Amino acid sequence: MKAPLRYDGTPSLCRGFLTQLEILFENNPGSCMSDKAKVGYLINHLTEKALLWATPLWENKKPIIYDYEGFTSELKRTFDPSRRATNAGRSLFHIKQGNKRVADYAIEFKTLVSEVLWPNDVLTLAFTEGLNEAFMFELAPLKLPESLDHLIDFCIAMDDQIRERRHPRDRPRRVLPPLPSLPRHTSTSGGSENVKTDLPVVEPMQIGRTGISEAEKAHRREKGLCFYCAGADHFRLQCPQRPRVGRAEHSRVGFRTGDTQVVGSLCASFVDNEKKKSRILLPVSLTWEGVHLKTEAFLDSGASGNFMDKNFAAKNLIPLVLRERPLRVEAIDGNPLACPLITHDTVDVCMKVGVLHQETIRFQIIESPSCPVVLGFPWLTEHNPVVDWVQRDIKCWGQSCQSKCLGTVNVIGSLNIATAPPLSTEVPECYLALKEVFSKARTEVLPPHRPYDCAIDLLPGTMPPRGHVYPLSQRENDIMEEYIRENLERGFIRRSSSPAGAGFFFVSKKEGDLRPCIDYRGLNRITIRNAYPIPLITELFDRLKGARVYTKLDLRGAYNLVRVKKGDEWKTAFNTRSGHYEYLVMPFGLCNAPAVFQDLINDTLRDFLQEFVIVYL
Repeated sequence: MKAPLRYDGTPSLCRGFLTQLEILFENNPGSCMSDKAKVGYLINHLTEKALLWATPLWENKKPIIYDYEGFTSELKRTFDPSRRATNAGRSLFHIKQGNKRVADYAIEFKTLVSEVLWPNDVLTLAFTEGLNEAFMFELAPLKLPESLDHLIDFCIAMDDQIRERRHPRDRPRRVLPPLPSLPRHTSTSGGSENVKTDLPVVEPMQIGRTGISEAEKAHRREKGLCFYCAGADHFRLQCPQRPRVGRAEHSRVGFRTGDTQVVGSLCASFVDNEKKKSRILLPVSLTWEGVHLKTEAFLDSGASGNFMDKNFAAKNLIPLVLRERPLRVEAIDGNPLACPLITHDTVDVCMKVGVLHQETIRFQIIESPSCPVVLGFPWLTEHNPVVDWVQRDIKCWGQSCQSKCLGTVNVIGSLNIATAPPLSTEVPECYLALKEVFSKARTEVLPPHRPYDCAIDLLPGTMPPRGHVYPLSQRENDIMEEYIRENLERGFIRRSSSPAGAGFFFVSKKEGDLRPCIDYRGLNRITIRNAYPIPLITELFDRLKGARVYTKLDLRGAYNLVRVKKGDEWKTAFNTRSGHYEYLVMPFGLCNAPAVFQDLINDTLRDFLQEFVIVYL
């Protein structure tokens, strides 16, 4: 077996070089019996900068030369691009068929596919999006295979048939050199006067101008050029210089009655990228197959459907399904879009608008780079929200949403606000000696710094994110203002200039009251976890066996009895409509709050823990 060519350190050749060596060693097991012999053989086939790298390793008898696998790994780490999969994935979004055959396009595509681990439905979408638009028009009425391999085979066969139809084998073909353009003829009031020449006309066909010759037609057909302007990146049907001729043109590209459904128009502001200031953008959260994604949705009363940008779907690996019948869409002025056919939908996606509104929705896939998600007229009529067009916000939801869409949500962290009067204003007689312990006023005073202060240590090189202000109803806004005022007076919070800022919103309690919540998910993701153990509930139940008398102690203010470690207050900052604030006491929602509080109570009651007290948050 022939030895591989010498490797000089070129990144793109590294993997192929190592593959050739692996094949050589497998087919000649007796040639290099030890790892050191294999490394020596490999170094003997290096040159230039690769040899310069390996020479000191061999001369200094580094341990790595006795480990062939380790040596090749180090070679790849040094010379092979570490972001091959990322680069291949990026290329899959941009690769296009152009005027190539589908077979040639498929070779380039499958070469990139071998570098990524994308699901089949995303790969099929990426493959079809890269196909020539004229070829996609031919495919539109057809049901395409779901498997990528079957889809590629199908498209190659289809492309061969189309080219055979354009170039029958019994017709002689000849290759002509590029023909020079002729001067345009001039028209006068008495008629037109053509320039006399023996060369064929190669100008685009326009009213008042001559057509192209048969020889030029053959030349453009052979080269895959546009029959209208001789451009190389499109066909006549998509020619930008060709005048629009009415919609009967659709029937020429393979559409039959019933093959498509016209879903109407898209709002003009949806197409116009310059009108961003006039848009209403809603914060939405999308969930599918355990994946969560936050983005913004454009509220468009002029759109006739709910749409998602195809590149946004592919980038976030949102699963798609092929439509049985493609839909044709157009702009509000009647002009066709760049990709006028909708061939795919998303799977059912759980969408949250704001905090409380949740529904299951399916989006139609179109090209919309400026608006990744569009909620159109069908969505507005279904939910009938009250929209403040001046503030660009939804004030309240329709009647049907009260029972279907506005449910309870998972509470990430919460702050209790007492809304009901106390059950008793007097301390029982047996506890009068400890009356001070029950004082509500003492719980409304800022506690001192202690060893139990809540530290918020961040992962190296990270910074707490700055969230957005959640939309609140008038009632929620009033409760929020009262909460801010009370906690400023107590000294539990203060105004902040922190670069961080979590979102502030409300959830409904079972009693019907509202509970303020701080969204610290972004901060928690970059916080170093406190390893203090939280007791197991099953173990605590075992300790209760045999007991006859039970009592429960619940602390007033609980987490507010603990200070945030000095210097870490800025990390707890949160955003509201009335301003930017940060906590001086430990708020609910921090990932380390349970461990810090468990440590405090355990240490306080340590003498009684194994006797007659158990502690659980």
